Amino acid sequence: MTRPSIARIAADVRSGATTARSLAEDAIRSYEASDLGAYIVFDAEGARRQADAVDAAVARGQDPGPLAGFTVSVKDLYGVEGLPIRAGTRRELPQRWQREGFLVRSLRRLGAVVVGKTHTVELAFGGVGLNPNTGTPINPWDPSEHRAPGGSSSGAGVSLWEGSAVLALGSDTGGSVRIPASATGVVGMRHTTGRWPTDGVVPLSTTLDTVGFLTRTVADTRYVFQAIDPLAPGGDPPDTAADSDSDPLAGLRIGIPRRGLWQETQSDIAAVLRRALAELEAAGVHVAEVDAPELQEAGERYMAGGLLIPPERTESLERHLPGWTAILDPTVGKRLERAHQVSAVEYIGLLRIRRRLSASLHARLDAQRIDLLATPTLPITPPTLASLDDLDVYRAVNRAILSGTGPVSMLDMCAVSLPVGLDAHAMPTGLQLIGRTGTDHALLARAAAAESVLGTNVQRIGVAPRVAG
Repeated sequence: MTRPSIARIAADVRSGATTARSLAEDAIRSYEASDLGAYIVFDAEGARRQADAVDAAVARGQDPGPLAGFTVSVKDLYGVEGLPIRAGTRRELPQRWQREGFLVRSLRRLGAVVVGKTHTVELAFGGVGLNPNTGTPINPWDPSEHRAPGGSSSGAGVSLWEGSAVLALGSDTGGSVRIPASATGVVGMRHTTGRWPTDGVVPLSTTLDTVGFLTRTVADTRYVFQAIDPLAPGGDPPDTAADSDSDPLAGLRIGIPRRGLWQETQSDIAAVLRRALAELEAAGVHVAEVDAPELQEAGERYMAGGLLIPPERTESLERHLPGWTAILDPTVGKRLERAHQVSAVEYIGLLRIRRRLSASLHARLDAQRIDLLATPTLPITPPTLASLDDLDVYRAVNRAILSGTGPVSMLDMCAVSLPVGLDAHAMPTGLQLIGRTGTDHALLARAAAAESVLGTNVQRIGVAPRVAG
């Protein structure tokens, strides 16, 4: 199941050692052989046409770009010209929502090949990955039961395991890239809020939305991020830590928050993560428990819900898709009911609290000389779908799943989730490394160095049982 890196794939396509068409055909065969249900629509003929265009450029002596021939799955929240978009709802959205935004346009310019649209939670409003409207992909790590793949980018990680894509687009508002990455044993990053434009994507929260992607390894994520980031309007230049020849782990100080999430995490998951941190410590990283009360308060504010995302989601829905509220599934619709009861004073107050907490935490990290924070990405095992029939149970599980990632979003920080082991149910466990606002390149350099110590997902956790054959 070991596959070449994204950098190797691109180099082979650009040199003519392999073809984009052969990669597209491999992806199509993988999709056709899979029963995991990652996609709401798969565009085999479109993938072939795009791949042929890449190969034609190579034949003319042109460089198609650093992502040449990459097969990319796209969350059905993004506009893709010529492909329908439903955003996980029961209806197809108007054609204007097919217009492509920054991230899809960037990938196309760099030579990537879009293969189809993956499932999402309805309007991206949920972390479990459940969608009664369009279907819920199967988490490939449970060979017998249908477990949640994580959301809201629920088909993204699944598409990577089945081999139909090497890059999976998602979006991350409260954790919707990091959660499915952790749940399916791949890598996901939330970049600093506002670093990349979110145009061409159905919005959830104008305050917290980010675009992003999942890959099989941190090295792959770093390669793609560096290829895209110079295209970002106003994007800051790569951090020196990302480009220097020095060891990114040398002198690195990782802080483990004393209170909050670590205490609320399943003991088997916490044990796996502690072992991984011990391995990094043996490699020279300084790991210490630290006080980070702002992270805990940000999580409490996020999990209290109601004051930020529901009003922003409802306003956008009523402005862009009037009449849509009445057709929402209860797992989404019921949680939006309080939106009209939120006052402007409450809403603005929360925005101010976010800024205060972020400034305070960054000052605390500086004072304690902490480079990264480490937390569980998911504090619980991805649940079986059968256990979520009761709406109250679903709400409780959804809150738990978002509790590890929501605080980072509230504080506008960047974070990477990387797989470091299996829990007691033989499901993947993700370690979340959290960086300061604006240090995206440095975070990726350090996460890649950590991966070199801990091993990639296949080296660390093996191959998902449902795709092992």
